[in-house]
Amino acid sequence: MNSPVVDLLEQLIHFEKSGTNPVYIQIAQQIINAIQRGYLAKGTVLPGTRTFSQLLKVHRNTAVAVYDELASQGWVEIVPNKGTFVLDPKQRSTPIKATTQHIHQVYDYSKTTGFPFQPAFHLASTFEETVAKYSVNDGKPDLRLHPVHQFSRWYSAVMKRKSLVSKWNQTTASHSVFKTQICNYLNVTRGFHIKPNNLLSTRSTEMSLYIVSQLLIKPNDVVLVGRLSNYASNMIFQQAGATIKTVPLDDSGLDVSYIKKHFIRGSIRCVYVRANRHYPTTQTLSAERRLELLELAKTYEFAIIEEDYDYDFQFEGSAMLPMASADVNGMVIYLGKLGQSLFPSFQTGFVVAPENLISEAKNYLQLLDEQGDIIQQQILSELISEGEIYRLMKKNIIIYKQRRDCLCKYLSEYFKNTITWSIPTGGLAIWLQFEPKISLIKLAESAEDQDVFLPKTILYQDKDTCAIRFGFGHLNTDEIKSVVKNLRKAYDEVLKAKIL
Repeated sequence: MNSPVVDLLEQLIHFEKSGTNPVYIQIAQQIINAIQRGYLAKGTVLPGTRTFSQLLKVHRNTAVAVYDELASQGWVEIVPNKGTFVLDPKQRSTPIKATTQHIHQVYDYSKTTGFPFQPAFHLASTFEETVAKYSVNDGKPDLRLHPVHQFSRWYSAVMKRKSLVSKWNQTTASHSVFKTQICNYLNVTRGFHIKPNNLLSTRSTEMSLYIVSQLLIKPNDVVLVGRLSNYASNMIFQQAGATIKTVPLDDSGLDVSYIKKHFIRGSIRCVYVRANRHYPTTQTLSAERRLELLELAKTYEFAIIEEDYDYDFQFEGSAMLPMASADVNGMVIYLGKLGQSLFPSFQTGFVVAPENLISEAKNYLQLLDEQGDIIQQQILSELISEGEIYRLMKKNIIIYKQRRDCLCKYLSEYFKNTITWSIPTGGLAIWLQFEPKISLIKLAESAEDQDVFLPKTILYQDKDTCAIRFGFGHLNTDEIKSVVKNLRKAYDEVLKAKIL
């Protein structure tokens, strides 16, 4: 009869002679795994090299190489004329755990930790899987419009530059060309008069908001948001310890008079607003209320976080300049994104704020993203300086406007009086309101049967609201027609089931 160790090794070890790693390395790694997981305990005597080679049907030199590798890493000790011992040669006999552990689980990774930790109460994954052919989102750009061939040339050119490594290793405090170019871009497009000291570049607007919330918010600080607001921003505020309170919305955006009526000076830490296009309703904060909010922030001493995620997507007229461009009292922190016509890895978030806040924010960014992305920065700098970023945006705006108009056309054709919406002057989403009200969850379930996926994050339903934030930017005109047509079928199924 074979010893328990031999039987165990026979079950545990499997290798491929044509594998990438040498056979002796494959075998050694599996034995190390068995030792770490407790199948081979301290003091276990491994079979001799002759027996081991016969067991695995390998050359004896391979068996010797396996034990030498284990010994060199400190997993076994080879004692001349006595044998090869796992870790502790003083113990000559140790029970094998294979009898109490399921052998098929030897390479399974643990599903749970062996130690306690504090789960995030406010953070939750919004990821949903689907097999539907079409998917609706909350208003993201179409990645298919990214100029792949041009970018391949630009990327290759940047990678070949000898100055790239020196820039990566640069330790001086001088401002990069990248920040200067972003400042120039924002000064031209958004009416700012900022310098690099007023700018922080991040990976995304979510990272920007996270850093700002860490600086601003202490536990139980009050943060005001619109009565319907962005779920991701709310999670970031709540995770920072904020108490979120909502403010009503109307056709002019956030109701500033409500803030005056229900709050007193010193009771508010910050107001979060998307002035150009509120999320999710796409309403624009009127000029009168912008001035009112700026004055109230000064009087009540609260910060305004102005997120302007899709400022560049303006179809009719000119976009209203950010509140931050007229802020002389340092009350506004402005968040945005640059390069939304590009693939996500080439986009960059940014924060514009007074110099003292940016200085502190840089300390957080240093912890989160010390490395940065020199290649991305170099490419964006050149796109701005050469005017390419403007040309790409202008070209894509024409396409997105066509898609917006196409969506409105098919909504009118297929839904007539059952859905109401206002045509936004910009942005990549439309706010669709259902009348009479239906169950949006059931609509989403029925839509998936029609090959259209409606994620829960775009559905807004309570006693006063029954609406969808319908993103159209990522769909071409043919896809928009198919989605609206199939959505109508799903809508009819929900109404039919409601009647029955």
